[in-house]
Amino acid sequence: MKKLFFLIVILFSTVSFSQEIEIKGGRYFVDGQQISSRETREKLATNPQALALFKKGKSKESTGTLLLGLGIAFTVGDLVKGLVSDEDYPGAGTYIGAGLIVVSIPILSGKNKKMRQGIELYNESVKKTGFNDNFEFNAISNQKGFGIQIKF
Repeated sequence: MKKLFFLIVILFSTVSFSQEIEIKGGRYFVDGQQISSRETREKLATNPQALALFKKGKSKESTGTLLLGLGIAFTVGDLVKGLVSDEDYPGAGTYIGAGLIVVSIPILSGKNKKMRQGIELYNESVKKTGFNDNFEFNAISNQKGFGIQIKF
């Protein structure tokens, strides 16, 4: 019975140490230490809905960045072509580039919202476990020996 009780306490104590993720300036922090995007995904893996939202935000980020880069490349390429050759400057490359830049703006603006929603959903699920507020696990000692103190 003691072994079973000890095993249950150990399992619940690992759940009680799950930590919330904070976003500060586009970076992710757990207990004041910055974590990478990969570590954030690993933490979010415990909540599939939060992970799906976070991945949607990351895919929006890569798509928007790709479109923005292509738009800038087309615009600058057409500008250089107009400066070096005798062709008229605002050519097709400039219009295509401007269009890609305009399309990338709403895509990039929605990425932070999706990632924040995913992290907020994860943080809510961490708070709902109930062990963080009410569960206390201590090792104690006195003249007669060592022991474990558990408060619910």
